[in-house]
Amino acid sequence: MRLMLSLVLLCGVITQAGRPPAHASIAQVAWIAGAWTGGGNGVTLEERWTPPAGGAMLAVSRTLKGDRMVAFEFLRIVERDGGLVYVAQPNGRPPTDFALTEITDGSATFENPSHDFPKMIRYAKRADRTLEARVSDGGQRAEAFLFRRTP
Repeated sequence: MRLMLSLVLLCGVITQAGRPPAHASIAQVAWIAGAWTGGGNGVTLEERWTPPAGGAMLAVSRTLKGDRMVAFEFLRIVERDGGLVYVAQPNGRPPTDFALTEITDGSATFENPSHDFPKMIRYAKRADRTLEARVSDGGQRAEAFLFRRTP
C-alpha cells in the first residue's frame, strides 16, 4: 500500500512538471557527499551528506545566526523506480519529495511543481570545487547558496 501511494504521488509530480523523471543511480550524485559550509552577513549554513550506500544518501542541515541555530533540515536522496528522489524535512516537518528531472556529471535538478516553495532544487559542483545549491519557484523567485567543503 505504501509503495503504491508513493508511486501515485511521484506520478502526480511528474505529470504536473511536464518533464519525465531522469534515470539515475545514487552513485551519480556521490560528489555531493561531505561536509559543506557557506553563508555570509553573520549567517552560517551547513550541510553534511553521507556517502552513497544502500541506495541512499542522508544529510542534516542547519542555519546559524551568530551563536543561535535558527533552522535545521533533514535531507535524503533515495533511489526510487530507476530514478532519484530528494526528500526534504525542514525543521522536522513531514517529508516533501522532489523527483530528479535532469542530471549531468556535475549537477542534479529535482522538481515538485505542486509544492509552494521551492518547486525546484538544483545542486551543482563548480570548477572552483564549491557546491552551489539553488532553490527556485521555476520562474523569477530563486535563492542560491554557495558552499565550501569543510575539512
